[in-house]
Amino acid sequence: MGDKVLIQRAVVVGAGAIGGWLAAALHKAGAEVGLLARGATLQALQRHGLRLREGDKEVSLPLRASDQPTDLGQPDLVVLAVKAPALAAVAPQVRALLGPHTVVLTAMNGVPWWFLHGLDTPLRQHTLRSVDPTGAIAAAIPPERVIGGVVHASCSTDAPGIVRRHFGNKLIVGEPAGGSSPRLQALEALLQRSGLELETSSRIQRDIWFKLWGNMTMNPLSALTGATTDRILGDPDLRAMVSAVMLEARAVGEKIGLPIEQEPEDRHAVTLKLGAFKTSMLQDVEAGRPVELDALLGAVIELGQLTTTAMPFTRALMGLARVHAQTRGLY
Repeated sequence: MGDKVLIQRAVVVGAGAIGGWLAAALHKAGAEVGLLARGATLQALQRHGLRLREGDKEVSLPLRASDQPTDLGQPDLVVLAVKAPALAAVAPQVRALLGPHTVVLTAMNGVPWWFLHGLDTPLRQHTLRSVDPTGAIAAAIPPERVIGGVVHASCSTDAPGIVRRHFGNKLIVGEPAGGSSPRLQALEALLQRSGLELETSSRIQRDIWFKLWGNMTMNPLSALTGATTDRILGDPDLRAMVSAVMLEARAVGEKIGLPIEQEPEDRHAVTLKLGAFKTSMLQDVEAGRPVELDALLGAVIELGQLTTTAMPFTRALMGLARVHAQTRGLY
């Protein structure tokens, strides 16, 4: 990509809670920001701009929004902030946004399609069928284009085009192959002006895996029970099940070079500090939106198969969550 990389123009794909939060941060950093959106969200963005609420403050940002990639050109940076179930349908539109040097920053939950790319493991050439069944996503958005991102922020949408940040303002970024690069340095230079709490990771898959270690249990169990995380961990039998799933996932992580030093109880203590927290998957179920089971659980089970790791508790949780979602038309 040459020696000198500049990131000045960005398009955010997925103008929901996280996408809107990141679009506002990029705008604050001085980038020219466009939004690829559709339906009621697109109409709201075109009429009122992107509205970001923090506490009792609201700002309105007049960002360009369209449902046509050709209207938004080929930017230096594409930020992918869609839910995993929507990615296969969106991938051709993302492909249309890619110029010769466009970088793709992923800001999504769970295991992404490029996760094994760059890892020092015999599995690094393997396509994760659980998240990219036909390989179409990797064909449209080659892993070589990607910089990985991990979001530590709680955001929601009050209405189409209106994003609320509750707490957390952190973004971790890193190259899938590890180390630094001119494009990563260019992204850092931009994001340092964004107001985000920015961290650069030397092994971004480790950060993705560590966040997943909590999400892969709390999200589906909250969707199943309708309960906030404090109530799930307050039940001794559910707490034991959560710990069992986490230990299975930790064993998989060790085999692919992503060890986790914590014990499940350490993570439970962190989760309980959030209080009566409603997970994103529970919010999706309540809103009738598809759930991200494949990225959060299916990919972990696939990695378990590839590393010959027994995962009875994880499989049981997947089966329960899958049938629950299927009966509601959400999977």
